[in-house]
Amino acid sequence: MLNLAVAALFLLGTHFGIASTSLRRQLIGLIGEGPYRALFSLLALAALAWLVFAWAAAPFVPLWEAGIGLRHLVATLMPLPFLLVTCAVTAPNPTMTGQRPDPDAGAPATGIVRVTRHPLMWGVGLWALLHLAANGDQASLLFFGALALLALVGTVLIDQRRTRENAPGWGVFLQATSSLPFVAIIERRQKLVPGEIGLWRIALALALYVAVFWLHPMLFGVAPLG
Repeated sequence: MLNLAVAALFLLGTHFGIASTSLRRQLIGLIGEGPYRALFSLLALAALAWLVFAWAAAPFVPLWEAGIGLRHLVATLMPLPFLLVTCAVTAPNPTMTGQRPDPDAGAPATGIVRVTRHPLMWGVGLWALLHLAANGDQASLLFFGALALLALVGTVLIDQRRTRENAPGWGVFLQATSSLPFVAIIERRQKLVPGEIGLWRIALALALYVAVFWLHPMLFGVAPLG
């Protein structure tokens, strides 16, 4: 379990201690943005691989009983993170690495970004929290807890970094959207336009969910519903 705890701390430390601090700017100034992104991507992949292998090797120490009702609830909610991630990787998003707001765009936000400006991070965070609830053991608490913390704290740190950079159009985009899903819509700073999300993205997300659900026992050795 110690190996897993250290791996979780290393994953969080590499992101919160490098990518979200002035050290990032110093490294970019030293080696350039392209090499920095490449090296940091390798470091992040190594940290994630360490976390995965440490979790797989950790002993099972139960903390709570995830009953059939909770497992059904998790299975019911799980399409949501699939939809968020699908939308995040198939549509422009100013909070994603390498992308910036378009100051000349007719609307500062479209599609799923009207719901949250961090669909990828909220998708990963929700996925991790749902898995944490459904597993209920110490190793899963460390593993999924670290991923949830990385994603959800990451939304705040990304906003802070992008605000410091202050790219053209960022201020307008920030005011027109919310990090917490649906807050900008509730506050009438934004509106939900389902047509911009696209039926094909919804269909793709559901297809991926069904495929992972069906293959879950073969891929991970555990049936989602026990």
